[in-house]
Amino acid sequence: MDIKITPNILRGSVVVPPSKSVAHRMIIAAALAKGKSEISNLSPSVDIKATIGCMKALGAEIEYDGNMAVIEGIKNVPDKAVLDCCESGSTLRFLIPVAAALGVNAEFQGRGKLPERPITPFINEFPNHNVSFDFLGNTNLPCKIQGKLSGGKFEIDGGISSQFITGLLFALPLLSEDSEILLTSPLQSKPYVDITRGVLHDFGCEISESNNGYYVRGSQRFKPFSGAVEGDFSQAAFFYVANALGSAIEICGLNERSLQGDKAIVEICKNAANGNAFEIDCSDIPDLVPIMSVLACFCNGTSRITNAGRLRIKECDRLAAMESCLNKIGGKVKSTADMLEIEGVGAFKGGEVECFNDHRIAMSMAIAASRCENPLIIRGAECVAKSYPDFFEVYRELGGEFEEI
Repeated sequence: MDIKITPNILRGSVVVPPSKSVAHRMIIAAALAKGKSEISNLSPSVDIKATIGCMKALGAEIEYDGNMAVIEGIKNVPDKAVLDCCESGSTLRFLIPVAAALGVNAEFQGRGKLPERPITPFINEFPNHNVSFDFLGNTNLPCKIQGKLSGGKFEIDGGISSQFITGLLFALPLLSEDSEILLTSPLQSKPYVDITRGVLHDFGCEISESNNGYYVRGSQRFKPFSGAVEGDFSQAAFFYVANALGSAIEICGLNERSLQGDKAIVEICKNAANGNAFEIDCSDIPDLVPIMSVLACFCNGTSRITNAGRLRIKECDRLAAMESCLNKIGGKVKSTADMLEIEGVGAFKGGEVECFNDHRIAMSMAIAASRCENPLIIRGAECVAKSYPDFFEVYRELGGEFEEI
């Protein structure tokens, strides 16, 4: 879907969609619990559907209507399973350890950029814990794992993605032995691991944090839990930045006590209200980088978003994508290996951009369109379905003007 947006300030109220990060975790934990759980306030995004499909393949019974999932935990573990992760890095990295802990000989599949995204920490460490990998092509996917995961010490690089730690934290309580995760480098995106520990606590599992990792007691039991998924600060970020650029949107449905690291967007926008450039280390908030780069274009001076190298291996190379998109419409953006440097310009010209099949690029450019002097064409805007399927419906309800072309 290609759309042409006529610049317009957004006004109204929006109920922020549920957190994809929390939803993934609640669905997995419920599937591992013995009994029935009800998870409400879900969004029918492609990534969440992928996790639901994979947990069903692992033996969970799930009734899902697009807003609520009734989940009966796994009773009979299959010997083999095919897990289609679609384009979801969370689904893949969370479930490799889970399938291994259950002793399932699993084939993992994926598409888009997912086969190129790294799973190196598992490949390096799991053979020491009775699990082997068999790669069926020239990339990481499709691949098969075989063997039942054993406990003990896991030495994991914390600098690639916190998703590897989350996957282990779901898997290790299922093992008979106690286990320890030892981080060989500083942990990136730690708030996501804090979310994981919070969800595990709700489902009856306790994780201890140590100076250089985590300690996980074996033979724990996941207990059923019913609750609603809280609102997503990473999606709310688009509307917070829209407000910082002159829109007037009431943002509803968020938990002020949330553990989500992307809650930082609230203070970032407050601090940017003075119009001054900023420098932000995005180690813990990588998903905010695309929309923060739009915000930086309207600050006086040169802003820098640092420690962003991991964004080159997301759904697309997000640093290159935002550099390309913003420069095409009148921005002044330079990327290095792990940084964006953005000079304030105060207005965009409009024009035409690709969104590189990346939902966060598409939504960021839609917000940028509100401050363009001329219409903006976004090519491939349907990719918002990955995380926020009705984003453009909400955009129109807020006064956004666009047409499909």
